[in-house]
Amino acid sequence: MTDRQAVLSIDVELFDQIPAYRNADGVVDRDDIGLDGLTFLRETLDAHGAGATSFVVAELAERHPDAIRSLAEDGHEIGSHTHTHRLLSDLDPATQREEIERSRAVLTEATGQDVSGFRAPSFDLAADHFGTLSRAGYDYDSSIVSSRKIPGWYGGEYDVHQPVSATEIDAVAPADMRELPVSVMPGLRLPLTGTWLRFFGPRYTIAGMRWLARRGITPILYVHPWECVDLPDVEGVPSRVYYHTGAWMRRAIERILSSEFTFVRAGDVVGTTDGDGSNDHGTVTDGGE
Repeated sequence: MTDRQAVLSIDVELFDQIPAYRNADGVVDRDDIGLDGLTFLRETLDAHGAGATSFVVAELAERHPDAIRSLAEDGHEIGSHTHTHRLLSDLDPATQREEIERSRAVLTEATGQDVSGFRAPSFDLAADHFGTLSRAGYDYDSSIVSSRKIPGWYGGEYDVHQPVSATEIDAVAPADMRELPVSVMPGLRLPLTGTWLRFFGPRYTIAGMRWLARRGITPILYVHPWECVDLPDVEGVPSRVYYHTGAWMRRAIERILSSEFTFVRAGDVVGTTDGDGSNDHGTVTDGGE
């Protein structure tokens, strides 16, 4: 038995919600591409006795309420990934607030959970990010990736690798707001998961997890349901989006969950959930037992 812990977080967005699709010329004729991937993730987490945090695009709780409700009923933590998965920095302040506030309200109503955590689409932060989250009722954020600069994506701004007060990211952030950064490979400083898992493979991810654990750092990973299904060819969607999706990705996730780590929820790491499945506000989140 090992006492090493890790977080496998799920950014619950479907194929038609990702920026690469929204910016493409082609279209799909259905809005559920990736939903089967969410079913796979739920079943696989259950098979491995693993907990997880799902940062959910809240409009999915309106489009596919049973799928999102099932995550909560299985005992997984529910966080927000905004309401429609638009980049926050592209929106005016009023629309930013609506995306953040409405998503929390919708997810709370749909799942019965007091939604405490937030992750910005594409790790894209707008002005007064932490203040806006705090005023909306969130306790922690997980939108920081301390990677090297990746042209056209993100990175280069931060150097935090463990849970910290948000004031270490932004001096004027509310003192009680926490930040849970997504993990990168030490030295190389590229993320351990997302596209980089599909580029470099599960050996890369697990090696990074072990390296971080030796340093006393809990690895924070992330995956997407749409990565776990066979995607339709859409004109204008970059080839990198398709690389090692479907069966390959499902095998990679199985391998990661079969490693020596115990997988817990993000709120367990930042201290916003209790070991019995309730959060600091007393709302029971483990409705599946």
